[in-house]
Amino acid sequence: MLDDSILFTVFLIFTGSAILATVGLFARQSLLSIYIILGILVGPMGIGLIKDANLIGDLSHIGIIFLLFLLGIDLYPQKLLLLIRQTTVITAASTLVFGVLGYVIAIVFGLAPRDCLLVGLATTFSSTIVSLKLLPTTVLHHRHTGEVIISILLLQDFLAIASLLLLHGLSAEGSSWQQAGWLIGALPLLFFGGLAGERWVLRPLFSRFEQIGEYVFLLTLGWCLGVGQLANSLGLPYEIGAFIAGITVANSPIAAYIADNLRPLRDFFLVMFFFAIGAGLSVTGLGTIWLGAVVLAAAVVVIKPLVFSVLLKTAGEPDSLAREAGVRLGQMSEFSLLLVAVAANAKAITSAGATFVQLATIITFVVSSVVVVLRYPTPIALSDGLRRD
Repeated sequence: MLDDSILFTVFLIFTGSAILATVGLFARQSLLSIYIILGILVGPMGIGLIKDANLIGDLSHIGIIFLLFLLGIDLYPQKLLLLIRQTTVITAASTLVFGVLGYVIAIVFGLAPRDCLLVGLATTFSSTIVSLKLLPTTVLHHRHTGEVIISILLLQDFLAIASLLLLHGLSAEGSSWQQAGWLIGALPLLFFGGLAGERWVLRPLFSRFEQIGEYVFLLTLGWCLGVGQLANSLGLPYEIGAFIAGITVANSPIAAYIADNLRPLRDFFLVMFFFAIGAGLSVTGLGTIWLGAVVLAAAVVVIKPLVFSVLLKTAGEPDSLAREAGVRLGQMSEFSLLLVAVAANAKAITSAGATFVQLATIITFVVSSVVVVLRYPTPIALSDGLRRD
């Protein structure tokens, strides 16, 4: 039965995560890596306790929707505008370098030309979730290092959203150019409509009932899903609607209160999202592409930190900041996974190409998070002197 499947899956996710996380914390390992490893162990590639690919996909989809919403709440456009201007050249240059890197490696390992383009695009993004999760909020998040990292990630997120819109247009029925034009027009309509709704609907309600925490929680989630559904009705992905909903809520006077109270929800969906990444790894064609995916992952975790470090130094940042920011950005992204999922739906990438990106992304998540935990301040750093909230 479906209910049994859902309950058993939830049991595996959270009980299994609790057990492995206990072991992982004693070993000072990143919890994000633990969730991915658990998914691989109990998913189709492991002992096969979870076999329903559709259920795994639904869990991942729900997780992405709420994670992008919560990410949007943490973005303060007014505060980051100046930094975004300063990091635009860095982001543009790094995007070009990493795009070529991914494209060349994909060609060397014999992927189809269209797959190579999408692998190159997927390689350009760094993980907002991994980077922010491992930032100690009381130390770096409100300092220049954290601000530089967030501004680069924000620009990458906008590029990723534009790529998703293009692929979503290709997957729609009818003329792809007409559909893409409609999506380009629908995006600002949704954004400015969301800003108006926050100003004239949400803000008065928050102001009147902010002392009732349960109502604030319900209204916030209702706003997330409502804007997501509106985006879907306009032909946009749910995920983009949720992201825009989060950005508009970030303008609220009680945005910090909302973000703080939604942390448990964020952590809940972080567990589900990263578990689903591991469990959803496709075994199709894995035997032929695993070496190329490993090479791509190794190139990313080595070359990305070096490139970001050089670019940040060139922009005038201190050497220590440039090196640390580079290491923290040294992985692929959840947007890489979402990109190939949308591309697969649009039949713009082969199953081998999609698996190539999935495996490389998972490896970079694990390796990058472990490196950061070993070397820099995080909530679970190896050294007590590096451990920060």
